[in-house]
Formats: sequence, structure tokens, C-alpha cells
Amino acid sequence: MISLDLNGKTTQVDAEPDTPLLWVLRDHLNLTGTKYGCGMALCGACTVHLDGAPTRSCSTPVSAAAGKKITTIEGIGADRVGKAVQAAWIALEVPQCGYCQSGQVMAAAALLAANKKPSDADIDAAMTGIVCRCGTYNAIRAAIKRAAGALV
Repeated sequence: MISLDLNGKTTQVDAEPDTPLLWVLRDHLNLTGTKYGCGMALCGACTVHLDGAPTRSCSTPVSAAAGKKITTIEGIGADRVGKAVQAAWIALEVPQCGYCQSGQVMAAAALLAANKKPSDADIDAAMTGIVCRCGTYNAIRAAIKRAAGALV
């Protein structure tokens, strides 16, 4: 059994230590908001927070997450920054297909937790690697700016 601090609750999971965190979340714990995209940590759809840092869960073994605070898209709205990001995403109707959006929201929340007034360059750097096939990058940038404004 592996003990995880998941979305503010201690959770026990019976999984092999090398099982990717993504599959533990989705298949063992039924938290399906974190998406499988590429399986190689390239697209960002599987992004979660480990101790506040955006992390690709498809390539992170569950054993590496033990002892760290894990936040998924299901738990991101529990704090002020996550709520602001979610509210901005909804207000600006950012998603089209929505598949990448959990990764986008997680990356945006990590950015704003560290930098309440990000520049365009800061946003670009933080969001690089979260691939949106629908091309909603302008809406994503606008939502991040809106969320930042709500945090001031």
C-alpha cells in the first residue's frame, strides 16, 4: 500500500511503485479529470501539482508522489488561486473540445500561485508544453490575465 496526500486527504492505494501516477489517479482512484494525452510527458494533458509544482503524471511513478502534496483538477478549486483560474476559464468560455483543459488549468494555477502579475513572457513560459489542438491559446492567455486581476 502506498499512502498519498491527495487533494488534502490521505488516501491509500494498492499499486506497484512504478505505476504512473496518472493510472493510479484514473484507474485506482476514479479521478478521471486528469487526462491521458501522449504518455510521454510531451502534451501536458496529464498535469497535476506535486507540492505545488506542475508535474506530468503520465511519467511520474506513484512512488515519487508519496510524501508529497498531490493536487488534481478535482481539487484545484479548494484554494483562492484555483478558484480564480476556474472562474476565469468559465467566464471566458475557454474550452472548445476541453481535452487539454485540466492540464491548462493546473499550469495556470501553478503560475499564478508563484506570480500574481505575470507578463506575457511569464505566461508563455509557464504554458509551454501544454498542447491545445483547438488553438485556444489567446483565450487561455486572457483567462490567466483575468484570474490574475481577480487575485489582486
